[in-house]
Amino acid sequence: MKHQTSPWRASAVMVAGLLLFTACASDEGAEPEADDETIGAQEDTISIGTIPGWPDHAGVAHLYEHVLEENGYDAEVRDTVDVAPAYDALAEGELDVYGTAWPERTQKDYWEEHQDNLEDLGAVYDDARLFLAVPEYSEITSIEELPDHADELNGQITGIESGAGLSVIIEEEVIPHYGLDDDFELQLSSASGMVGELDEAIDNEEEIVVTLWTPYWATEQYDVRALEDPDEVYGEPESVRTLARAGFSDEYPEIARMIENFSLTTEQIADLQDTIVNEVEDDVPAAVDAWLEENPEVLDMMSADLTDEQ
Repeated sequence: MKHQTSPWRASAVMVAGLLLFTACASDEGAEPEADDETIGAQEDTISIGTIPGWPDHAGVAHLYEHVLEENGYDAEVRDTVDVAPAYDALAEGELDVYGTAWPERTQKDYWEEHQDNLEDLGAVYDDARLFLAVPEYSEITSIEELPDHADELNGQITGIESGAGLSVIIEEEVIPHYGLDDDFELQLSSASGMVGELDEAIDNEEEIVVTLWTPYWATEQYDVRALEDPDEVYGEPESVRTLARAGFSDEYPEIARMIENFSLTTEQIADLQDTIVNEVEDDVPAAVDAWLEENPEVLDMMSADLTDEQ
């Protein structure tokens, strides 16, 4: 199973990767050429942030890019190294849009820090959940039972990136609340690294506990069970939302309208991720193209919002 990795080093991302806006619109005396088929096709590039290796982020980002370019806009997906830099870049105006943010709970700290410089353009999908999971063959059913199986699990919870809100919640809330501090350590890696560990453990029918969420392709692909969270430390399900830099909806009202009216079902987002990871590996734009061929109504609906003056 192949997984995407970032081509950029972290330092390059923050210094150069997010600062590529042009100022060609200030050319005095020149009349911008308008595309009669679209409203407001702009000279500026619409920059859309994503996090490499996270197929839900990459899928939605490249979906936005595809639709915008189909309708005459110049759009570009730009990688950020992690969630915190994505919020920073958006708030500073170095990105226009971040397509799959979790500001209600998982990324609440980042939202509260930057919300005065951000716009919430609405939910991409609802009923997003975080949880710890074990293979279905495991006898463990609840987070409370983990200390009894510390030896079998080698005292390890297999996680994803350190800056992910999911990782922060596990480290700062779940582990201390359930008294796992003495017996367990959260092993931080990456989303693809976590899935690789899960895949290997299941192949060998070994015990493992991993950090998962839904909708996520691996949750559907692997035979896993979410551990009960009796004290509801993870909280209620939340919606995954598209954020924009402050002022974006005033400059691009038709794009903001498209995003506000856009949403995917849990099944659709999981299918999009599966297409990216398992069907058209290592080529997200091609995967999005293939997915849209099977879901043409999504492209039609989004394009209508860009081309219909209101």
